[in-house]
Amino acid sequence: MVAALDDDRYMARALALAERGRGRTSPNPMVGAVIVDADGRVVAEGYHERAGGPHAEVRALAEAGALARGATLYCTLEPCAHTGRTGPCAAAVAEAGIARVVVATRDPNPLVAGRGLAHLRARGIEVVEGVRAQEAARLNAAFFTAMTRGRPWVVLKVATSADARVSARPGARTRLTSEEADALVHALRAEVDAIMVGSETVLVDDPLLTARGAPRGRPLARVVLDGRLRTPPGARLLGTLDHGPVIVISTAEAVAARPERAARLSAAGAEIATAPHRDIAAALAVLHAREIRAVVVEGGPTVHRAALEAGVVDRVQIFVTPAWLGRRGVPWDVPGWFSLAGLHRTRVVPCGADVLLEGDVHGVD
Repeated sequence: MVAALDDDRYMARALALAERGRGRTSPNPMVGAVIVDADGRVVAEGYHERAGGPHAEVRALAEAGALARGATLYCTLEPCAHTGRTGPCAAAVAEAGIARVVVATRDPNPLVAGRGLAHLRARGIEVVEGVRAQEAARLNAAFFTAMTRGRPWVVLKVATSADARVSARPGARTRLTSEEADALVHALRAEVDAIMVGSETVLVDDPLLTARGAPRGRPLARVVLDGRLRTPPGARLLGTLDHGPVIVISTAEAVAARPERAARLSAAGAEIATAPHRDIAAALAVLHAREIRAVVVEGGPTVHRAALEAGVVDRVQIFVTPAWLGRRGVPWDVPGWFSLAGLHRTRVVPCGADVLLEGDVHGVD
């Protein structure tokens, strides 16, 4: 039997495997699995490559074959115990003859939530929990947030001048970030499910909101919060539907009051979705119902403030540039309680002439 002292090392390998699925597994979590025989030899590995494809445990078991009997399985997340797009992994693990299962953390999905581990224990399999649990939870912060908070995981992204302004003046499109910073932004877009902006950002900046220069294997939703249906049917983002859907979220009252605007947007290819209230939490609930797990909120300042005040921001990314915009510039207006010093797991990343300040507001610990 593999020594318990080696559990940490093999789980680290499983986490590294899980990372390979980043940007491709949503709405499922990223999961990695390693199978080790009684002599401490790795006989198989696997990870969840994409939603709808085989789970990590199944891939590893298929590679191991008969060598799985009597071996230890390391898995970054509890094996599932329900039938979704694929069959239950816990049953496959037991049938393969695995003797010991080490998991980083339980699956927060109510359909699993300990049932997979109970299935294994009931069949005489030794189960160890909690090895590198925090790392595993942080890896799947989007999935854990969706399961425990009932909304997508939200990253608030902003670019500011050195004097904390977001544009040169009201209504002015202002480019601030360097090419290096832009590359990081597009890399993040390639990982998440959706980008969210307010209608003011569409009117002023007319952005494409696509992930450019970064590989992406699935559609990227672009979400516009538009309580007055101001989004122009000729907006550039509506010319990029091959990248993914454009979802305009308004209210039923607004659509009923402005049917011609809604019709023009629908004709241009936008999906009109209605929320019960004109607030960002209600909009996120609409996205959660569509199995959108991770959202980057890119602007503008009004949407940023609303997201912070609603308590729905999980991570903040601030790109600080050397530009100085002065008193006429539009400030990044945030609630008085918000402070960079209050963020957790902060990091500072140089991006050409700019600097990225990043940290978690709250979320999976």
